[in-house]
Amino acid sequence: MKIFGITVLILAPLVFICLGMDILMGFDLDNSIKHAFNPFLVKDPAEFILFLILLVFLCSASFIGKKEKEQGQRTTMMLQFRC
Repeated sequence: MKIFGITVLILAPLVFICLGMDILMGFDLDNSIKHAFNPFLVKDPAEFILFLILLVFLCSASFIGKKEKEQGQRTTMMLQFRC
């Protein structure tokens, strides 16, 4: 429960700061709320491509790690059967 409370106490001021900055830049409240809760609406194409590249690296690293872990378990099982 403490973690949830701390998360909300950190999230709320950050959202209000984001909304305030959008309103100061001239956006209305509806667009400010959309920008605060859906950051993909305000990304440039270059930022979106970079995000996709990082996502591919993350998924591939996870897949490679699982595959290496699985191969490591197989080799230990083979060593146990040889003894």
